[in-house]
Amino acid sequence: MPIDIDTFERETEFEGDRTQAEQVLFFLVSNEDKAFRRREIADSTGIDPNVVSAVLSRLKERDLVRHKPPYWAAGDPERVRSAIDLRRSLDTLNEQLGTEDMDAWRDAGADEQHPSQRGTDGE
Repeated sequence: MPIDIDTFERETEFEGDRTQAEQVLFFLVSNEDKAFRRREIADSTGIDPNVVSAVLSRLKERDLVRHKPPYWAAGDPERVRSAIDLRRSLDTLNEQLGTEDMDAWRDAGADEQHPSQRGTDGE
């Protein structure tokens, strides 16, 4: 499927480690002048239709897609662009600094009181 030149200029990679949500969202944004049935999205992205349903539901919860049964379309372009930019920023930070270990975050300082809970005498 051809893409418009703005997408070509904006994107840095077209294949690779895109999540299924990114694949669905990219498909809808690339066809922002149309709305699609779930099966059409599945056929175009190569993702199982049941997985597409779950992905679309999550994207809708985040206001990244619009839904008028049985059709789905890309959401507000600014909101979608912000979400994509945030994802790219996080990916870049993870590449540069490494990913966070959530268990380490939970364990760090678990035995200490938060400063707001400490008494005025430092206890």
